[in-house]
Amino acid sequence: MDKPALSVRGLCTYFYLKNRTVKALDGVDIDLFRGRITALVGGSGSGKSVLSLSILGLIEKPGRVVKGAVILENTDLLALPERELRRTRGERIAMIFQEPTNSLNPVIKVKEHLFEVNRRSARRMEKREALPVFHETLSRVGLRDTGKILESYPFELSGGMCQRIMVAMGLLARSTVLIADEPTSSLDLTTQAAILKELSRLREDGISILLITHDLGVVAQMADDVYVIKDGRIVEQGTVYDVFEKPKHEYTKLLLEKDTGLKWD
Repeated sequence: MDKPALSVRGLCTYFYLKNRTVKALDGVDIDLFRGRITALVGGSGSGKSVLSLSILGLIEKPGRVVKGAVILENTDLLALPERELRRTRGERIAMIFQEPTNSLNPVIKVKEHLFEVNRRSARRMEKREALPVFHETLSRVGLRDTGKILESYPFELSGGMCQRIMVAMGLLARSTVLIADEPTSSLDLTTQAAILKELSRLREDGISILLITHDLGVVAQMADDVYVIKDGRIVEQGTVYDVFEKPKHEYTKLLLEKDTGLKWD
């Protein structure tokens, strides 16, 4: 297989609380490859979202990445100065956040959020050519009356609409690597299908996608590779076929049993 587009090695992220230290990530290794969707699955509190934020350098106090490396095309993101890391976000690596209401500025119009993504994109467009693309992209994620939405503020829209706007921002970034943290949560089945279709298109364009989800049905449908995380450690990895058909770790078997009702020996 080709060299990974993104490689995480020995990543440790700890949260220093008053009376104890929580090892949210404790030596995580993962690889993302060009044109493949890699799923990260695990229960609540397993470390899925902490991993995505650690990769992007977005961990806030009392948390801290204490060691490890995040290699993106020969660059260790953890070693970059903050100014350069900010420039790398969007140009080379982008993320669809799990909580859109916390990620969108409520007093900035939707179109300005999209223009900011365009400005950071390695494939930035002039304003006159960007606006038609904005309309098209919002339509692709199941939004109607796109002109009105572009002129709206996030606080004027529903949570589901904001979620779709976050997905649209991820599609517009056209980065080398896209991290999608529960991109279809709380959306209706029709919209979920549309968003998964767009992620598949990005894969066909050679973009590497880290799909973070608890939905094993989505994993079975979309993923090429799977990592299972528990208590901040990767306990199983393999192709989607290997993990679903021949799970080895008891935690993986438990997740599959909860989702399918089937039991593994």
